[in-house]
Amino acid sequence: MVAIRTIAVEDAAAVAELVQQLGYERTPAQIAGWIKGLDGREHEQQAFVACAGNEVVGWVEVALERRLQSDPCGHIGGLVVKEGMRSAGIGRQLCRHAERWVAKSGVAVLRVTSRSTRERAHRFYLRDGYLQVKTSCVFEKPLSGTA
Repeated sequence: MVAIRTIAVEDAAAVAELVQQLGYERTPAQIAGWIKGLDGREHEQQAFVACAGNEVVGWVEVALERRLQSDPCGHIGGLVVKEGMRSAGIGRQLCRHAERWVAKSGVAVLRVTSRSTRERAHRFYLRDGYLQVKTSCVFEKPLSGTA
């Protein structure tokens, strides 16, 4: 049995390991700082962890986006389930939790973006009722003088 709960600072090391499974590098200290940064902003951004007993086996991060050019939507910024525990319904449980959190805010759409190479993730989202609505390119510009 897996339980879903709000992320806590004590989850930082386990979450950092799962971040690596997504192909990103974040230290437990960086994760803990991010979690602390949610304080007072829980109504606009949140993260939830899936726990099997005391072990964190997955997480989802979700935020509300309010853009000038479009209706508000929820956005899953990240979702991962521990290798070896995938295809057991944990990702679906995390998505449902994120969906409920977004719906409570009165927002009617939840969006997720997924790297083009993550074909298994794409199949998961399509099976789970998400529709592919567009293809985009992502551009970044490093800003000098910022931390």
